[in-house]
Amino acid sequence: MADTLAALRSLMAAHSPPLDALVVPSEDYHQSEYVSERDRRREFVSGFTGSAGLALITKNEARLWTDGRYFLQAAQELSDQWKLMRIGEDPTVDVWMSDNLPRDAAVGIDPWCVSVDTAQRWELAFAKKQQKLVQTTTNLVDEVWKNRPPAEISPVIVHPLEFAGRSVAEKLKDLRERLAKENARGIIIAALDEVAWLYNIRGGDVPYCPVVHAYAIVTSSSAFLYVDKKKVCSEVNSSLKEIGVEVRDYDVVSIDIVLLASDQLDASSALRKTQDKVTYDGGKDNTGNATREVEEKTNDLIWVDPGSCCYALYSKLDLDKVLLQQSPLALAKALKNPVELEGLKNAHIRDGAAVVQYLAWLDKQMQEIYGAPGFFVDGIGANKIKHQESMKLTEVTVSDKLEGFRASKERFRGLSFPTISSVGPNAAIIHYSPHAETCAELDPDRIYLFDSGAQYLDGTTDITRTVHFGKPSAHEKTCYTLVLKGHIALGNARFPNGTNGHAVDILARVPLWKYGLDYRHGTGHGIGSYLNVHEGPHLISFRPQARNVPLQASMTVTDEPGYYEDGSFGIRLENVLIVKEADTEFNFGDKGYLSFEHITWTPYQKKLIDFSLLTPEEIEWLNTYHSKCRAILAPFVDEREKAWLKKATEPVNA
Repeated sequence: MADTLAALRSLMAAHSPPLDALVVPSEDYHQSEYVSERDRRREFVSGFTGSAGLALITKNEARLWTDGRYFLQAAQELSDQWKLMRIGEDPTVDVWMSDNLPRDAAVGIDPWCVSVDTAQRWELAFAKKQQKLVQTTTNLVDEVWKNRPPAEISPVIVHPLEFAGRSVAEKLKDLRERLAKENARGIIIAALDEVAWLYNIRGGDVPYCPVVHAYAIVTSSSAFLYVDKKKVCSEVNSSLKEIGVEVRDYDVVSIDIVLLASDQLDASSALRKTQDKVTYDGGKDNTGNATREVEEKTNDLIWVDPGSCCYALYSKLDLDKVLLQQSPLALAKALKNPVELEGLKNAHIRDGAAVVQYLAWLDKQMQEIYGAPGFFVDGIGANKIKHQESMKLTEVTVSDKLEGFRASKERFRGLSFPTISSVGPNAAIIHYSPHAETCAELDPDRIYLFDSGAQYLDGTTDITRTVHFGKPSAHEKTCYTLVLKGHIALGNARFPNGTNGHAVDILARVPLWKYGLDYRHGTGHGIGSYLNVHEGPHLISFRPQARNVPLQASMTVTDEPGYYEDGSFGIRLENVLIVKEADTEFNFGDKGYLSFEHITWTPYQKKLIDFSLLTPEEIEWLNTYHSKCRAILAPFVDEREKAWLKKATEPVNA
């Protein structure tokens, strides 16, 4: 690590102009949350493995900013050469740079890895001391990363209409209508999940996310996909060509952005020249393209999403003719169509069956190997049974077993994120990631939290359950019950149209607040349809950005409050919900009201619940949910697992 920092500082000093600081973000060229192995530059320089964070290297210091999910993990992983900066508690990176770097300081960035809005925010902060943002021509980290993993060549696949629910032509038609409405003649699409969703393609370029490293540019009459052509077989290329999408090499996007800016890109399209010869009904062809009419001359803006488009591409445009606004595809993708909703529901049923199979198996193993009382018995077990090393259960071996249960399900394509399988104090690390060499052994006397999900062709899943196979303490039961109360309160909410996730976030926290407890992460995020497990633009959170987009019918969102005590235990419960129209007795203001529908099916552990803290209504909800779990999942498990499920879902008296 010391050698890496020294090598980077040497390159910073030799740079023209010399750099006073170098920013190393987590993101790739597409501002992705999850990135490929070769794009994990921040992890390489800092040793911090979390998915969110930013490294800043100055002449004499190295600092890392991350959010509350990773405070404990970062503190454990960073060497003494690094100082941890806690987002929300310490100064933000732009404020810190502005206040602590010298006047006229040069701050180096790779403009491909920094978004437009981030770059602009920093430039504004730097203005008071005439500090400047310097775009490096190469990524300095790449120059010192001698064993950087090679790019993987994963094939692009077509996502069938039976799962996508809408054709590319329909999506392009809607997108072009939005462009016309905003007086834009083209849009640059950089977010990988938006490119995949728009063109109904999937890939394997990023672990856990079925996306392709690609850009898209769409104009009123052309559509382009920029991707390594080695990933596109002739059949996929022909399929894209038939729907009016021209495939070009990934690196050509830099050239084509310049052509787009000068309004010459359409003229370069081979497909456009073919389409000019034949048009179809009502001035539209069979690819969703609109024929070029007089209004095109008045539409002169290029739409750029400042959150997902990198500064490098933005800098090539005529900045006076750029529409900086969130991509219209973000919301379009979040509003699931009926086929996607049905697929998500079915995927969660199969996934729920896998999780029940896992819990039934784990319950049996904990009793046989460790002498634990088990999932149902609240008591102190026998002394730990001595077992052979080959028999012991670790956070990794049980996680692998859970993956095996999922892999047996129809349409399984892999996990949707690295499984958080955590025992005792590790469960207090909110996004803990176990490793075979260092992970903990399961312990019947400690809480076990697992947060996991899968990718299926018809949907993406994400579920968290917290269990105890021994005798939980009264404090642990209180904390679990408070988390459950918040989980139930949010899931049962009814609210008027126009309500955002910031407004409802409090519902999940109030039970904890009454006891002076809280958690540092957001409460809910959207879920993709065989896409990213974290999907916007909406979220349920205390963070200001949760105010930006209201919750709307047909969105998906998670409900996942938690509580964590460093060095002791962690608790989280998570279900995926669908936002739907609510049937209310009245309709004040004619706004219309919304509610949530649970689509995750796995029992909660009754042994961890202090029922004296639940209201009769909450107990009734729990019994109803468990009854549905039993009815929905029973056909998908064997007789032994069915008996376990029946016991786990037996009703309790109010």
